[in-house]
Amino acid sequence: MSNSDSDGALATIARASRFSPAAGGAAQRVAEARAVIARTVETFPGRVALSVSFGGASGMALLDLAMQVDRSIRVFFVDTELLFPETYALVRRVEERYGIAVEAVTPRLTVAEQNAERGDALWSRDPDACCDLRKVEPLRRYLADVDAWMTGLRREQSSTRAALPITAWNEANTVVKVAPLADWTNEDVWAYVAEHDVPVNTLLHEGYRSLGCTHCTVRTAAGDDERAGRWAGFAKTECGIHVG
Repeated sequence: MSNSDSDGALATIARASRFSPAAGGAAQRVAEARAVIARTVETFPGRVALSVSFGGASGMALLDLAMQVDRSIRVFFVDTELLFPETYALVRRVEERYGIAVEAVTPRLTVAEQNAERGDALWSRDPDACCDLRKVEPLRRYLADVDAWMTGLRREQSSTRAALPITAWNEANTVVKVAPLADWTNEDVWAYVAEHDVPVNTLLHEGYRSLGCTHCTVRTAAGDDERAGRWAGFAKTECGIHVG
């Protein structure tokens, strides 16, 4: 798909975000998110993929909503091979709960091969290069086979996401990128999780607010941005997959 080809699709999906059948507030945001998901699936039948990190509550809420709409949506995560054991455990719980097979998208190099080529612990010396090898490239390779990419990104998560649109053309991966929960608050997410008994990573109850790789994730303090625990000590707030 090209940028010009995406214009009509973007307009169609955007109209769903203005769908307001429910009485305002959180209920309306849930209804609109569900409508955006449905419109995306209708616009790109069989060509939609949903990425879930299994490290945050937002992606889990989106996954639950998507499974209500269409359980044939492709669900995947980028498996850097450096994730927390609790993250892999959650993948298995999700597969059992929803009766789906979650696709693991892996880097071309194993960790051992990367160490041999780039030196040990690349993440501690050049986290951008490590993220590019273990996240950005695998994602780009996977998305070459789809037309629409749904994510659980929200504007409230960090300053770099404050202007996040619900739908946009993603030039880096040549897909339409859809963020059905863009305008949800953290309170909206956790209220939905509680109401629908959505499984989340158990580490979110142990001082972590956003989980990535084990070497690049720490617990956060009260009042910190949701993603403040990522790449502590570096002037880095994004892995790169949501840039461009």
